Amino acid sequence: MRTLTTTDALAAFCDECASQPYVTVDTEFLRERTYYAQLCLVQVAMPGEGTEGAVLIDTLAEGIDLAPLYDLFRNENVVKVFHAARQDLEIFAVEGNVIPKPFFDTQVAAMVCGFGEQVGYETLVRKIARQQVDKSSRFTDWSRRPLSDNQKTYAIGDVTHLRVVYEELARQLKETGREAWVEEELAVLMNPDTYIVKPENAWKRLKTRTSSQRFLAVARELANFREAYAQEKNIPRPRIYKDDALLELAANKPKNLHDLGKSRLLRDGRRGEIAEGILAAVKRGVECPQEDLPEITPQREKKQGSEALSDLLRVLLKAKSSGAGVAAKLIATAADLDRIASEDAPDVAALKGWRHEVFGADALLLKDGKVALSATPDGVKIVPI
Repeated sequence: MRTLTTTDALAAFCDECASQPYVTVDTEFLRERTYYAQLCLVQVAMPGEGTEGAVLIDTLAEGIDLAPLYDLFRNENVVKVFHAARQDLEIFAVEGNVIPKPFFDTQVAAMVCGFGEQVGYETLVRKIARQQVDKSSRFTDWSRRPLSDNQKTYAIGDVTHLRVVYEELARQLKETGREAWVEEELAVLMNPDTYIVKPENAWKRLKTRTSSQRFLAVARELANFREAYAQEKNIPRPRIYKDDALLELAANKPKNLHDLGKSRLLRDGRRGEIAEGILAAVKRGVECPQEDLPEITPQREKKQGSEALSDLLRVLLKAKSSGAGVAAKLIATAADLDRIASEDAPDVAALKGWRHEVFGADALLLKDGKVALSATPDGVKIVPI
């Protein structure tokens, strides 16, 4: 198998790819010790058999420039095929300021084609390509050189088998007329904003049930500082302080280093830049003007009988997803079903686009009492009333 270590070799290969209908792409990276992923290897394959037309791009090779690869990603005549592309696309968005277009995600396509929810690459290769994938090198250190033969074999397998998987899923989508369904799902991944983490919004990922706006204001400032510091120093968030320590700090509101030293969960960061940042963040949260405090979304009151309706909607969803051969979670989430059951005009994805066609229309009819569900030997049936 070929390993490309120079810009000229990469450019020549990408020129070959430019005349192909698609290429399959995967990456190997490390993220345990950094905030941003460290790209160690890119695997790319053109249509072909075995390792023919497949290469490993050593992104750590001295002097190599990935510009030819990024130009290929911008070539709209070549489909870029990934499996579970979210992290790969984030790397390219950050490293090269590019999002491959057009691109195809076999995990999303598999959910539309009835292979289940978030189906893994190994499962698809086994079911579609009738091959086994050796994943023994999955957790090796991809930054070390030279790469072992086992690492290379593992890495190249992530793009060679993907060709067969892609061609079969693309055929099924065309046959069923569901290409637009996949495109709708991929729109979020194609949006550059998906990969921009703004420190001021970092607090929204925290899991807390508090209704105290002041507590949330302090937590917001602590999360803001942690995110900005992690980005600046390129270190993982937990290396600064973990979520449980952040929430403890928000509750205790330390005013000085002595107070900070009492934290049970803050192992590091009691001195120096981090300590100063924590104390300043707490102070900003405590002194935040009333009008700038985080807003708390009031819990929606459930209508009488909505829980029973939610249960019926779950039965309907299972029946409709099974009949359509689409993963249920792709059609509607549990939160979607609860909102449909309890709100007069819920703004949920399950009632829009192709989901409305598959499930949403019948869900509203069930909610309005215009249809009922009947259990039969052949499964759940919808009965007009």
